[in-house]
Amino acid sequence: MRKRKRRAFTAEFKQEAVRLCEIGDRSIAQVAKDLDLTETALRDWVKRAEIDAGKGPVGALTTAEREELTRLRRENKRLQMEREILKKAAAFFAKENT
Repeated sequence: MRKRKRRAFTAEFKQEAVRLCEIGDRSIAQVAKDLDLTETALRDWVKRAEIDAGKGPVGALTTAEREELTRLRRENKRLQMEREILKKAAAFFAKENT
């Protein structure tokens, strides 16, 4: 099996693919084949759409919550690095003044 180049899809394309799956006249596998997608990717999109609609498992994060969590983790990491730099600078200047 040859490896496929990673492709990016618009939100509209994903929504339309999920809608085609929800209609119910074709299986997820058939929709994936018709749209030249991997079945795994399409199943993930369907699952994500269900969670965003509030039909997912209890405690599952919506797309907006996942994006916010990612942003907050990135910000937290940056702030920790800044704090470490300031600690080192304070220690350096405290040594210099003694």
